[in-house]
Amino acid sequence: MKKLMLLGGSRYLLPAIKAAHELGVYVITCDYLPDNYAHKFADEYHNVSIIDKDAVLELAQRLKIDGIMSYATDPGVVTAAYVAEQMGLPTSPYESVCILQNKGLFRAFLQEHEFNVPKAKSYKQFAELEKDMDEWDFPVIVKPVDSAGSKGVSRVDDREKLKSAFDYAREKSLTDECIVETFIENVGYAMSGDSFSVDGQLVYFCLDSQWFDVSAPNPFAPGANFWPTNAAKSVQLELKREIQRLISLLGMKTTIYNIEARVGKDGKVYIMEVSPRAGGNRLAEVQRLATGQDIIMGAVKGSLGMAVTELSEPQYDGVWGLSVIHSRRNGRFVCLDIAPKVRDKIHEIDLWVSHNEFVRAFTGANESLGTIIWHCANQQEMINILDDLGDLVQVNVE
Repeated sequence: MKKLMLLGGSRYLLPAIKAAHELGVYVITCDYLPDNYAHKFADEYHNVSIIDKDAVLELAQRLKIDGIMSYATDPGVVTAAYVAEQMGLPTSPYESVCILQNKGLFRAFLQEHEFNVPKAKSYKQFAELEKDMDEWDFPVIVKPVDSAGSKGVSRVDDREKLKSAFDYAREKSLTDECIVETFIENVGYAMSGDSFSVDGQLVYFCLDSQWFDVSAPNPFAPGANFWPTNAAKSVQLELKREIQRLISLLGMKTTIYNIEARVGKDGKVYIMEVSPRAGGNRLAEVQRLATGQDIIMGAVKGSLGMAVTELSEPQYDGVWGLSVIHSRRNGRFVCLDIAPKVRDKIHEIDLWVSHNEFVRAFTGANESLGTIIWHCANQQEMINILDDLGDLVQVNVE
């Protein structure tokens, strides 16, 4: 029986655990939180921090694993590549994964290879940024170089707010490092999605359009997605070419990717993020419903060195959406109210909190209270729902 180590323990791991079990694979999870949800579905759990590369390597060697993956768990992606490379297990190059996972290194790589990229620079101390103050035109985005789920991200429109944004981002960084970059005003919807390469070839490229709750405490945390994207075909083709060029330059192998991109007011297509992991908001699960293709199973197979031959360009069955159930303020959860007129568009409601449970205002993916999967006949139906989502789906807290 093959052994697969999954780093982390959030409920987002459940599809990967299920896929591994369908293949007859023994699943080991590890992190420093023994009460995390996914551990009870694994075959074995170990209390080891997933950002401690050498501790995870020692554990993996002792357990004689056959593969390792940080599925939908951003902090463990670099560790998984490190352990796999050290043990000779299937992986993309560790150095390339490090570039993709560090926003500063990633922006520098994009610039070096002449991709469209905003002006960006990394800083460890605010004093360093102060020296460069005259180089920056506002607005800018300030964020940690090494966090996901939109944690620690702020838009800054003037100098007076830069220090507080920098401190907030640095607080959320594992390495106490932040990146400042020119804010790219988006035209239309931003794009994201999970895609897949086999031996470095992008065999499955899937994009959604993102919706953001501008009334939430963090307006940069995605609140919903719908498939397929309504971006122009020319934009999709250019982005696919550039993503393929990127993964070829980096020597990436067989892996899943979470991608974020946008079109700026200058008409250029910008790659914002490419992380070799699944997206945290169940994107791959909804894409399986929307396209009939299972990149979750592909990710498990790839991490174990098994052939992945079943993936191809997606074809969509109608329009699918995913909205994150979230609260706009702290309080105790009372109930979820959904307008009757949209209930027939709901494929699934997955609520993760109980009555009277304390919930926090939505500042990132870690404050999600659950998800709703939508299925509509056309994009306009979906867009109409998103335009009024705050009224159609209400989280009542007291």
